[in-house]
Amino acid sequence: MSDQIQHECGIALIRLLKPLSYYQEKYGTWKYGLNKLYLLMEKQHNRGQDGAGAVCVKNSLQPGSAYISRYRSVKENPIKDIFDQINEPLQKAIWQGEKIDNPEWAYQKFSFAGELYLGHLRYGTFGKNSIDFVHPVMRQNNWKSRNLVLAGNFNLTNTDELFKVLVDLGQHPKAYTDTVTALEKVGHFLDEENQLLFRRYKNEGLSNIKISDKIEENLDIQNILERATKDWDGGYAIAGLIGHGDAFVVRDPWGIRPAFYYYDDEIAVVASERPVIQTVMNVQVGKVQEINPGEALIIKKDGRISKELIRVPYKRTSCSFERIYFSRGSDRDIYKERKELGRLISAEILKAIDYDFENTVFSYIPNTAETAFYGMIEGVRDYLVDWKIKEIRKKNGSLTDEDIKRIISFEPRIEKIAIKDVKLRTFIADDASRDDLVAHVYDVTYGIIRNHIDTLVIIDDSIVRGTTLKNSILRILDRLHPRKIIVVSSAPQIRYPDCYGIDMARIDKFIAFNAAIELLKETGNQHVIDKVYKKCKQQENLPKEEIVNYVQEIYAGFTAQQVSDKIAELLKPEDCNAEIQIVYQSIDNLHKACPNDLGDWYFTGNYPTPGGNRVVNSAFINYVEGRDQRAY
Repeated sequence: MSDQIQHECGIALIRLLKPLSYYQEKYGTWKYGLNKLYLLMEKQHNRGQDGAGAVCVKNSLQPGSAYISRYRSVKENPIKDIFDQINEPLQKAIWQGEKIDNPEWAYQKFSFAGELYLGHLRYGTFGKNSIDFVHPVMRQNNWKSRNLVLAGNFNLTNTDELFKVLVDLGQHPKAYTDTVTALEKVGHFLDEENQLLFRRYKNEGLSNIKISDKIEENLDIQNILERATKDWDGGYAIAGLIGHGDAFVVRDPWGIRPAFYYYDDEIAVVASERPVIQTVMNVQVGKVQEINPGEALIIKKDGRISKELIRVPYKRTSCSFERIYFSRGSDRDIYKERKELGRLISAEILKAIDYDFENTVFSYIPNTAETAFYGMIEGVRDYLVDWKIKEIRKKNGSLTDEDIKRIISFEPRIEKIAIKDVKLRTFIADDASRDDLVAHVYDVTYGIIRNHIDTLVIIDDSIVRGTTLKNSILRILDRLHPRKIIVVSSAPQIRYPDCYGIDMARIDKFIAFNAAIELLKETGNQHVIDKVYKKCKQQENLPKEEIVNYVQEIYAGFTAQQVSDKIAELLKPEDCNAEIQIVYQSIDNLHKACPNDLGDWYFTGNYPTPGGNRVVNSAFINYVEGRDQRAY
């Protein structure tokens, strides 16, 4: 991804199933769970660089002791910062001569020595990068079983509806956000469940203290989640801790946002990505399971673990863009899918170079496009194998040894051309200086391309806004003096905003949308813009279930190739001498490469939830009316 776009967030949950003394004896440290939390968060740091937070819950402290502890940070290295804060009391204890390797001392005196841990990596989707926006968030109460901690990777598209529900209940939410809404919605039904059980046990004549114990034992987490999430529209993987020791992770019924888990007799672990669990726990891929769409993984205080159906799942529409870019490429399936995306697009690349291998150099944009590059080269080599067979047969036995050697040894020219300077930061404030700095984010390998002879094929995982391509990559590649530069996107054209967890809310930021608008103007069809705008406005006050995505009509009059050609024209820098061509992945090939993850709304506008149609129409209205604001 040459353009920087904000990722969705990451979660990490740990439940220790043995006393701290067990881990001290077996692993030499009672910090076993805390260390695993740190690793799970660091291994997912790609999912959040705006902030991080962690919570620890202790199950067995006496009244008067803090049993929930939380640290959050929005500093430059937030994971390091929160763990520095967590560990600071241990350093002080060492200075004071305490025996900190004693698990009993740790449980009583150290805030992050407990049974339950929840970590969160934040990538802000909207608004300021304030500590107030950092998860985990808390809803506090003097009864342990009414305390709620939430952290998630989610966006809800119908916050307005859910907010109104809370107000109608008589609540006064402190902020108009999906985070507060989700917290209060779950919290409301947690309160109701507590009250129901209290009345039942009170009628049985139990004392208040005994009632609290019984509530903690019998709290119906499944029922709470069923009632709380029944009208949520959006993508979500949300983890929760309850003050007495229950824990859960619930996933949306469309499977938009990912969640995986592993457990044995010592520990239960949940994270946003499968290979992270594999690495941290040193387990094979088959040991790590997926929380299925609409399910919740529930871990009770006594250690019982179950998966429960919370919402009836819809057709699985897990995010394919998640596979292409956001997730770690070390996942077995994602690695194969990325390779396949590259292999499938190789046929279009061969057409673009007119099968001229001798004068073509193949390369990629680091770092996430590397796997697709391997697949692309496999596809090219597959073609060359057939070509070699034909060449040999064509000569009908008249080939010399030299001819045979030349044909058999012929390979595509592969070079590492673009090199990203990861240490370069755009710290200069004024725009002119910043643009100059951005232009040098990438370096190139000089002396590989033959001036005005070679075509340079360079693959990226996706092209979203195109700003880095135009302002940096194409300019610096042009310094190599290629005859032609072909930029390949392993993803199709990104045409529509996301509303399920990724910062892609403004439609006018997409180069594909801008290309379609330019085509409408050039072909005398500007009236289509007004027509679509009027249709969108007419739907503004309709229920989300009745809204149609009319923005698709913006693209309807043009082929994908026409849009790609216009994109190439828009992205070509004024001072660029090389011919520029853009080759995008097709929708059909996307589905072939990612057959189990059919969430393609970025590319097709086919949103899996009704709220998606409302968001895309709102985004278009904002564009026409010139409003710089979130569409949901």
